[in-house]
Amino acid sequence: MRDLIERIRDFNRERDWEQFHSPKNLAMCLAAEVGELIEQFQWLTEQQSHDLGPARRAAVEEELGDVALCLLNLADKLGIDVLDAAGRKLEKNKAKYPVHEAKGRADKYTELG
Repeated sequence: MRDLIERIRDFNRERDWEQFHSPKNLAMCLAAEVGELIEQFQWLTEQQSHDLGPARRAAVEEELGDVALCLLNLADKLGIDVLDAAGRKLEKNKAKYPVHEAKGRADKYTELG
């Protein structure tokens, strides 16, 4: 992960793009890239979303790459370790969604119990 973040930094530095990469702009970039990922699934049935053909799968992979690059760029700009943040969030979610209450349910934690 650290190697990828350094490669992202180098990529941005070589193009003098750091000037455009405020947290606000990177968050907007992330939202736009997530929208492009969502577009790949628009109008698909549930089953079709599981069984992507080669071309669609390649497009999804590319969009996931864009999302990851934007996310890592934003986290790096803010000094946040994404893996640590995700691990902490998972632990919070375990507490909010105990297995005995949440198993097999899609309800928000406020609706459990």
